[in-house]
Amino acid sequence: MHILYVSDVYFPRINGVSTSIETFRAELLAAGHRVSLIAPHYPPAEEVVREAGDIYRIPGRAVPRDPEDRLMRYRCALGLAEELRPQGISLVHIHTPFVAHYAGLALARALGVPALATYHTYFEEYLGHYLPFLPQAWVRAAARRFSRFQCNDVAAVVVPSAAMREVLGDYGVTRPLHVLPTGIPEDFFTPGDGRRFRAQHGIPCARPIALFVGRVALEKNIGFLLEAVALAVQTLPELLLVVAGEGPALPALHAEALRLGLAGHVLFVGYLDRHKGLRDCYAAADAFVFASRTETQGLVLLEAMAQGLPVVGLAKMGTRAIILPERGAVAAPDDTAGFAACLRRVLSNPGHRVKLAAEARSFAMDWSAATRARELVELYRSLLDT
Repeated sequence: MHILYVSDVYFPRINGVSTSIETFRAELLAAGHRVSLIAPHYPPAEEVVREAGDIYRIPGRAVPRDPEDRLMRYRCALGLAEELRPQGISLVHIHTPFVAHYAGLALARALGVPALATYHTYFEEYLGHYLPFLPQAWVRAAARRFSRFQCNDVAAVVVPSAAMREVLGDYGVTRPLHVLPTGIPEDFFTPGDGRRFRAQHGIPCARPIALFVGRVALEKNIGFLLEAVALAVQTLPELLLVVAGEGPALPALHAEALRLGLAGHVLFVGYLDRHKGLRDCYAAADAFVFASRTETQGLVLLEAMAQGLPVVGLAKMGTRAIILPERGAVAAPDDTAGFAACLRRVLSNPGHRVKLAAEARSFAMDWSAATRARELVELYRSLLDT
């Protein structure tokens, strides 16, 4: 089977969409399938380039108010139809909305194959952070209508969690909705070197670390974590919050940390390579903290748990399926005092933390990337049989 992925987002842009694409592509390739990908250039370039691994990089432009992201050029994507036609594309899998969605649909029609989409992002909540000058009721209604129309344009929709399936059902999406989260690759269970990370950053071996990994953006609710840490340090004066990631909210969070008196208690380390530096960072931490209310899955929680790191987080939207079983995770209240109390209990009880760590690793093993890829192939085949 030869699958064509189309996405406005891919590495080196680091986020959950890029990680999901990479994970599924690797597993599909290992199973003997071929996966081509159309994605924008980073940084921008004016020509189409075919990279190793069947990746077509095409021209794009920056997204207003979000310069990290790109929108591919529709005509450049559609112009690849003639090159792709003799390659025997089986179907088109769209991974982002906006230009990639319509380019993917046009390519599917030109190639005479089915198209499906993965709904990665909870846009109803996401857009409000980036369009604060517009009435929020209008933004929500527009996001719902936009999502409904796009999802009903394709043969099937993949959603990362049951919570997102419920949301799209409420929007009026009538196409089949398949819950298929991204899994954890087998090699991600290989432990990192926590001592190396601590040595690199001058962190004493015994100092407790709470870790956040992800895009440093408003929708991740990192300000909530800063407030919770400000409360927790009152009884855990050595506590350090490490924030691994970059994004548009970084300057504001630096200022907020200073305002809360957290100088020396927050360390921003930027993006870390997933296959080396990030694993060391996970291994160095004592607890993973997460407060986003808009995640469609929360893949980063599973990555932390695969490294044996207990999670303290809000069980909201897609993260409910990961946190609420409370196997290696603690469902914290949605208030900073309650969250701080849960974090203190985990960090102050070494025996409990060891138990949570073992449970976390065991729980993450249930989310095998190879199993999820087999489920995706079954979905592909069902679309080809109709």
